[in-house]
Amino acid sequence: MGLLGPYRSVDVAGAERAIAEGAVLVDVRSDREWAAGHVDEAIHLPLSEVGERAGELPTDREVVVMCHTGLRSAVAARRLGRLGLRVANLRGGLIAWERAHR
Repeated sequence: MGLLGPYRSVDVAGAERAIAEGAVLVDVRSDREWAAGHVDEAIHLPLSEVGERAGELPTDREVVVMCHTGLRSAVAARRLGRLGLRVANLRGGLIAWERAHR
């Protein structure tokens, strides 16, 4: 559990390590943002649906959440962590991911 809630915060390298170890990447941006572009291996779960669809996420491995900047995904991470999932929030979101992969 991190200082901000029941989740940890990771940078891009930490997210990549978690994914390599079996974590699931979840993008909580809106449908429109998702359609404009997303990380290929990500699952789309808009923030507005996190509570009702949390049961679709695995409980046996970590979930790394991302949004555009890392703010909405922090909200999602907090919600998911409170539901008992192991969660990490990608600091800097898609902006950081794209910068690291250019």
